[in-house]
Amino acid sequence: MNWQQAISRCHHDADPFAVATVIGTTGSTPREAAKMVITTTEIYDTIGGGQLEFKVIETARQMLESRAPSQRIDHYPLATKADQCCGGSVTVLIESFPVTATRLAVFGAGHVASALMQVLAQCDARIEWIDSREGVFPDSVSSNVQLVFREDPVSYVDELSDSHRCIVITHDHALDYRLVHAMLTQTEIDYIGLIGSDTKAGRFFQRMEKDGITAEDQARCRCPVGLPAVKGKLPMEIAVSIAAQVLSLDPVKASQIKPELSWKEIRQAFPPLELAKD
Repeated sequence: MNWQQAISRCHHDADPFAVATVIGTTGSTPREAAKMVITTTEIYDTIGGGQLEFKVIETARQMLESRAPSQRIDHYPLATKADQCCGGSVTVLIESFPVTATRLAVFGAGHVASALMQVLAQCDARIEWIDSREGVFPDSVSSNVQLVFREDPVSYVDELSDSHRCIVITHDHALDYRLVHAMLTQTEIDYIGLIGSDTKAGRFFQRMEKDGITAEDQARCRCPVGLPAVKGKLPMEIAVSIAAQVLSLDPVKASQIKPELSWKEIRQAFPPLELAKD
């Protein structure tokens, strides 16, 4: 698998990865232009092998330990820093792409869900959109949305990880309850947003108590879903309220991440250009 295929696979599987790119060389080096992809367990393609590659892999995996995306540029004099017999030097850009901050499963493909997809398409979220009705999904969706058709959406609960956040906005109250019950009893998912009125919420929580679901587990279900401060009953208004609540759950915000390197440091990492002589 080459580096392009590896990136595609990592995106599809929501597997955190880093990309190492040779962006400058001087003297004798293994490769002059190359890329490789590093995950926590695998490597794809090569930037030349040897200690250089070992050190890059080690650095990339250290970067992946953080949930925050980051970039760095390292300069490797091969004889001294990488302990290789080549006399040249290599400059490598390492970019880390940790697992998406929000993994979201949305059950139901009605008007509110369709509006929600328009909002979340622009956010750092990987979304599974599940419904039991054929032909209900739009013809095209954002690249971060996976469409899932299930005759019984409750069966999809078995495929959820505990890191998912879930939104239940189906067309069927009975299905809503079955989904919530399955998530609360079969998973440790910490956020299950359920659409509905205060009256629906009261009935559902009474039924949960009757079914033996503890108050601690009931607290993982938010009904009515969304931020109360966001008013309005139109689908897009409800969608904005839900999206705001979901995004507020994750403390890591990409907009708060500052570059590690100044422009001066970046310039220093590159070897000086040799000007052509007339």
